[in-house]
Amino acid sequence: MKHILITGSNGLIGDALVEQLQDKTLFQLFGISRSLNKKESTFVLDLSTNWSDDILPKKIDVVIHLAQSEKFRDFPESANEVFQVNTLSTLKLLEYARKAGAKKFIYASSGGVYGNSDIGFNEESPLQPNMDLGFYLTTKFSSELLVGNYVTFFDINILRFFFVFGKKQKKNMLIPRLIEAVKNEDSIKLQGEDGIKINPVYVDDAAKAIIEIIKKEGSYNVNIGGAEILSIKSISEIIGKQLNKTPLFEYQAVEAKNLIGDISKMKGLHKPITSFEEAIKLMLE
Repeated sequence: MKHILITGSNGLIGDALVEQLQDKTLFQLFGISRSLNKKESTFVLDLSTNWSDDILPKKIDVVIHLAQSEKFRDFPESANEVFQVNTLSTLKLLEYARKAGAKKFIYASSGGVYGNSDIGFNEESPLQPNMDLGFYLTTKFSSELLVGNYVTFFDINILRFFFVFGKKQKKNMLIPRLIEAVKNEDSIKLQGEDGIKINPVYVDDAAKAIIEIIKKEGSYNVNIGGAEILSIKSISEIIGKQLNKTPLFEYQAVEAKNLIGDISKMKGLHKPITSFEEAIKLMLE
């Protein structure tokens, strides 16, 4: 039986992962969240504070650090909180994992650390350690560097997520915002003719990939994205089809900053099975 600690266990990805790890003969789950979750033993901790690992299990097999600050747009007002959650807590969790005898540490980063390009980034693509990333992605980049230093103590898996979405997602995230815009007949701003291109992944597929990574030994990085490359315009039109509404667009004369992940490595673990159209149907149920 694997003893697994999941931070952000009540978040979008954490909730789906906990749901899929309910086999109590294989896994004993512990969660870190700011609120209780009845599906696992939850330690109520706010990672933006000066928290202590004293209450956490003394022994653990796997640490999955999914928690991230919700204040990612609030710079510089919430810079300290973002740093506390995204970077300082990562270091504290790495030290906890080392002391607790962990065999694997999984860190949730972002595909945004690659920058922007029309070409799909693979895991060997160079990252962008410059101020163009913005503060939030800089904290993610910094944490990747911290995590890498612990590879002699346990397996390290850095997961770079590309626009995970799902039914329980917060309303201020991209796909829910586009759904609301189409519903309310608000205009959607597009960079260029079609808007940026991305490959969003439904949360259940992201969770399934994480489970395969839990089972597999070794240190490696994985892009977690969807199988379809879609523009903001085509995403909006798919949403509009489901809502029986025609999206309204506002075109901007700027170059689209695409962000696409090459998911060849992910497919070797779990091939995404939920199409974007199917996922939107689930979200609108």
